Amino acid sequence: MLLPLIALLIQLPAQRTIAIDERLAEDAKIAVGDKLIVSSKPGSEGDTVVVSGVLRRGADPSEIARSEYQVRMHLDHLQKVAGYGDRVDRFAVATRGEKETEAAMRAINSAAFGFEAHRSRDIAVETSRTYQVVSRFHKAIGVITIVASAIFLLCIMLLKVEERRRDVAALRLMGISRATVVKAIVAEAALLALVGCALGVLVGFLSSRFINWHYQAVYRTPLTFSLVTPGIVTLAVSLSLVLGICAGLAASLRLVRTPPLSLFGR
Repeated sequence: MLLPLIALLIQLPAQRTIAIDERLAEDAKIAVGDKLIVSSKPGSEGDTVVVSGVLRRGADPSEIARSEYQVRMHLDHLQKVAGYGDRVDRFAVATRGEKETEAAMRAINSAAFGFEAHRSRDIAVETSRTYQVVSRFHKAIGVITIVASAIFLLCIMLLKVEERRRDVAALRLMGISRATVVKAIVAEAALLALVGCALGVLVGFLSSRFINWHYQAVYRTPLTFSLVTPGIVTLAVSLSLVLGICAGLAASLRLVRTPPLSLFGR
């Protein structure tokens, strides 16, 4: 009796398996090993499948605005459920180099009418037009912010130097040269710019962490929405230092060119 039972078990068809999106697993309370019914239309008869894995969503910006759930199944099973036959809308081909890519594109485009082959980077550029516009918009905001900060820094330095008119006049009357006074004011302005830049980098880093934490939770994606890179920090420090030195230099030159007695109000 044991041998016929073993033969019967061997002849039973294997249970089909699928992998589901982690958002679907979380929203529908589905775990690995659960049985589901997959069909092309709601309420129609379908195939019973077993969930074999839960897929983590990729960091793809094109998926952020879409709320569809994702299910992955074997190709023959997908053809059966969808009733699409031996047809596909699109497929990806990996090539070994640029020459092989060109040859594959020519072969695919000349195979039949309606076949169109494109490089993956060209498709990425076309699908990211919106993000390019947003990037340019952010750059414009950054330029405006830098210009406004430079004007604000210059005004602060002018006011600060004007408050020290008597101190500068006393130094000049004591024999301190104009160059020494200018260097002292420029060094103070550079130090002030570096301190402000350090605070700005800290605020930017904390803000970036908060933005990523909030929007990754909202959209349930590992995509990085805000990023503070060493290149950005270097650019910020360089601009801050240059603007600080220029502001200090402009303010100091305006002050040292005035006669010391005039600075005392005489």
